Amino acid sequence: MNFELGRLFTPRVLAGALGVAMLLLVLTFAWILWTAPPAPDVSGLLAVVTVIPAPSVTPAPEATATFDPYAPTPTVAAGQISIGTYVQISGTQGEGLRIRSQPGLKGEQLFLGFDTEVYTVLDGPREVDGYTWYNLAAINDQTRTGWAASNFLTVIPKP
Repeated sequence: MNFELGRLFTPRVLAGALGVAMLLLVLTFAWILWTAPPAPDVSGLLAVVTVIPAPSVTPAPEATATFDPYAPTPTVAAGQISIGTYVQISGTQGEGLRIRSQPGLKGEQLFLGFDTEVYTVLDGPREVDGYTWYNLAAINDQTRTGWAASNFLTVIPKP
C-alpha cells in the first residue's frame, strides 16, 4: 500500500473539511444561544453596603501594685542586686544589653535587652572577664533568660 499525501489531501477535500468545521461551529453557537437561560432583570435591585468602622485603639489598663502578705521580706541592702530582686536595664544609650547563654564575654549572645525592660534575678553574682554577671528572666516572658553584666542593671521595687 503506497499512499501519497498529495493525492489524499486535495483542495476539494480540504475545502469540504473546512466547510464541515464551520457548520459545526455555527450550530454550536446557535444551540448555546437558544438553550441559555434569560438574563435576570436587575433594574430594581439595590446594593446594600455595610461600612464597618476600623477598630479604635483602647489603652491597656495600668497595673496597680498590690500588697502580698506572704512575700518574703528582703534582707539585702537597698539597691543591692540579689536573687529574687527585680532589675531594670538602664544606661545603654539605646544600644541594648547583650543577654548571654553563660556569664562572660565568650557566652553566646541570645538576645538584646533594651532600656526600661524589667527582669527577675535568678542566679549570681559571678565574676567573669572583669564584670559581675547575673542570670535574669524577663517578668513578662520566662523564655527570655540569660546572663547580663551588672553595669547596666538597676534594682527596682517589685512591679
